[in-house]
Amino acid sequence: WRRRRSRRPGLRCIGGGHLGFGDLFGKIPGFIKQRIVPAPKRAGARRWRWEWGAERRAEQDKVMSQNSLYQYTLPPAAHWSLRLRRGLQLTLTDLEGGANLGMLLYNPENPLERYNAPDTLKCQHTFKLTAGHCLYSDMGRIFCSIIQDSLGWHDTVCGNSSAEQVARQWGARDYQSDRNDWRQNGRDAFLVELAKYGLGERDMAANLNLFSRVVTDAAGNLSLDSAAPAGAQLTLRFEMDTLVIMHGCPHPLNRAASYPRKPVHCEIAAALPLPPDDLCWHQCEENKRGFENNRLYHLGLG
Repeated sequence: WRRRRSRRPGLRCIGGGHLGFGDLFGKIPGFIKQRIVPAPKRAGARRWRWEWGAERRAEQDKVMSQNSLYQYTLPPAAHWSLRLRRGLQLTLTDLEGGANLGMLLYNPENPLERYNAPDTLKCQHTFKLTAGHCLYSDMGRIFCSIIQDSLGWHDTVCGNSSAEQVARQWGARDYQSDRNDWRQNGRDAFLVELAKYGLGERDMAANLNLFSRVVTDAAGNLSLDSAAPAGAQLTLRFEMDTLVIMHGCPHPLNRAASYPRKPVHCEIAAALPLPPDDLCWHQCEENKRGFENNRLYHLGLG
């Protein structure tokens, strides 16, 4: 089995070149699937082994939708990044409930243009994010639109967990000593992925915390609300080419007794054309201007 370079636009995988869409749909005999399964513990640390083989193909096909182009399950506390083209959609599913998916967005042609949380909230007159809302760049353009959301609330004000916070709350564990049982934090996870594109600490911005709902008390103190249910789902439709950086590390306000380890399933598919009654377009007048900014931007690219 060997990788083939895809000639189709739309998806670039990080950490191993390009994977052809023909490979993804199993046109190569004995198509390899991979799944992480727990192996017996040794010397007090969790180990994992990789199971390979064509027999995993039937299992994957059970959950793959008809229009799916690519699927990946982000392991607990892991990080991932990819460039998504305009006209694709990304569906995210909290498989077990209680997940937190940190996310940053950048213009891959000009990384100085990035997700702007304050503009996203104030121009749509909201504190939460849900279906109908758009995620804005600091140039007034729309990276992506939330076209479907079963949860109804996603945070973008509380920021990231840090190494110091994780160590204070759950105890420090590093990969060298504990392998996949280590305790990653959101800030360092973002920095690892950003470095793959020549970006660093100065390029970090306020991030999204998908599947996390926060509430305030009478004094204005923020706290994490009840965990999202298993199967909670969110779909982002990309309105321009976007570099997506994500991690599955705990929310900074998570006060669980043990370090949370929750996987998130990611599915990429072709999005339908923008309908005349599109919820995101008609959400507010600011969104109409945002879509018009995108149209002007793409005229310049053409």
